Amino acid sequence: MSSLRWPVVLFDLDGTLVNTVPLILRSYEVAFAEVLGERIDESVVRPLVGMTLFDALAGYSRTDDLITAYRRFNLAHLEDLQEDYEGVLPLVEGLGVEGAVLGVVTSKIRATALRSLAAGGFGTLIPILAAQGETERHKPHPDPLLSALGQLGRHPREAVYVGDSVWDLQAARAAGTAAIGVTWGAAPREALLEVGPDAVVDSPAELAEALGMVAVTR
Repeated sequence: MSSLRWPVVLFDLDGTLVNTVPLILRSYEVAFAEVLGERIDESVVRPLVGMTLFDALAGYSRTDDLITAYRRFNLAHLEDLQEDYEGVLPLVEGLGVEGAVLGVVTSKIRATALRSLAAGGFGTLIPILAAQGETERHKPHPDPLLSALGQLGRHPREAVYVGDSVWDLQAARAAGTAAIGVTWGAAPREALLEVGPDAVVDSPAELAEALGMVAVTR
């Protein structure tokens, strides 16, 4: 019998499974420089990680042009600038061995998310994907998580959502799933704790322990 605390484990993608934070920051920087001729500071951009591009850029002029420029750079450099988080891939592999049902809920559009998953080595490990644009509302609303659970035929109380942003944890709370924040992505520990998740972890080994894995990743 599995020792896992939740039989369904859903993950955020950016800043959780793969380190796309440098790619995202650079994409925003290039977009603002090209479209508005402005420099945007990292302290402004980091809180936007985890939001859809439309939500993140809605308050700026020429939103559509900013999104186009962002995506052009992001897609051209995804494999070059995306990095791995040490220990995360083995953790996901271990969850599969222990019988967890796995899924990804992301603010990326499906085509880009699939590229990121493939580049990180997760392409065949996680069968369920709920991407931006596939529900009327996105994180922090619960709809994307509920969509993923609907695809799996599972109840929120059976699931945990693991993410690196406040939006992720708020979505988990709204959906009725458990919530675990990871500190290796964009948001600081203090911001994650304010949402009141079940746990905030600093390493894949701590995440494995929080999930109840037998073979804890070191």
